Amino acid sequence: MSALDILGVDHVELAIADLDLATGLFADQYGLEVYARSADASDGVRAVAVGRQGVRLVLTAAGDADHPAAAFVERHGDGVSAIGLATPDAAAAFAEAVRRGARPVVEPTTRDGVVTASITGFGDVVHTFVQRLPGVDARALPGLPVAGPGAVEEASAEGPATGEPRPTPGLHTVDHFAVCLEAGQLVPTVEFYKTVLDFDMVFTERIVVGKQAMDSMVVQNRSGTVTLTLIEPDLSREPGQIDQFIKDHGGAGVQHIAFATDDIVQDVARLGANGVAFLRTPGAYYDLVPERLDLLRHSVDGLRELNILVDQDQDGQLLQIFTRSVHPRGTLFFEVIERLGARTFGSGNIKALYTAVELEQSRTDEAAR
Repeated sequence: MSALDILGVDHVELAIADLDLATGLFADQYGLEVYARSADASDGVRAVAVGRQGVRLVLTAAGDADHPAAAFVERHGDGVSAIGLATPDAAAAFAEAVRRGARPVVEPTTRDGVVTASITGFGDVVHTFVQRLPGVDARALPGLPVAGPGAVEEASAEGPATGEPRPTPGLHTVDHFAVCLEAGQLVPTVEFYKTVLDFDMVFTERIVVGKQAMDSMVVQNRSGTVTLTLIEPDLSREPGQIDQFIKDHGGAGVQHIAFATDDIVQDVARLGANGVAFLRTPGAYYDLVPERLDLLRHSVDGLRELNILVDQDQDGQLLQIFTRSVHPRGTLFFEVIERLGARTFGSGNIKALYTAVELEQSRTDEAAR
């Protein structure tokens, strides 16, 4: 077994300005349970852990301007500040990563039965190795001990307006992170993950949409449980959304987190009922679906009603949808994805949407004549 045996995404830490607001968003709208809170806030730092199944988010707010969470929010606004990586030996993983060239952030420490150690990742995002000692709750973190097995604190039990119980979406794991990088940083970042963390580069693609273009490479741990889609803009083309993210975010960072579901139609409907807003899709997109593929599951009408996108690769199909960002800078949003064998990330949808928008515009122009 390698010292850098990465078992999966342990948790995702988000630096937050308004902890109560963020907790309410994830608990009430995304159906996540509040399962731990920081023991005390004597140092001006408060944290809440929310999650369900394999999705675990740690929301951290700091009153002290010198704290990393406060500095992150000052530079970038709310966002992903750390990705926790589960490992059987956090100290060994840290030592090996540093030996291979990683920059250390926090040396191995043990608290509340959890061993953690951190290195730099990309931009201001760090990677935290996490190891729990025998008998420790699988969700516990330093300063965030879970009260007991299955102990949770449910958020509001009623829907936003009807008084009916809130539907609980079945989001169960983090499928991938989409990471925007400055131009010229894609290859060095891929090399970092390959050399330092033993990840493999599993997919590469150049996407051209109109006068814009971007390059993407996907890195993944050996077991396929941690996936990062790394994207950089092509500065020789017109500026696009990646350029805008880099500008508004203040450098590289996580643009979105994709949550996996086993039934996207059911869960998008539930999320919508809870108040989550999604991006809309031109009607022409669905007119073109039968020309692109034969659906393995769900119906075109069902996808149209909820604005869900569909794509396929040589291994199968995937269905996906993106939320509208509620971030003041518009630099963080979420994706819901259902995989039916597909291993890629829906790049065909970018091109299909572009074609659909053009078709929709031509129909509008035709009607105006």
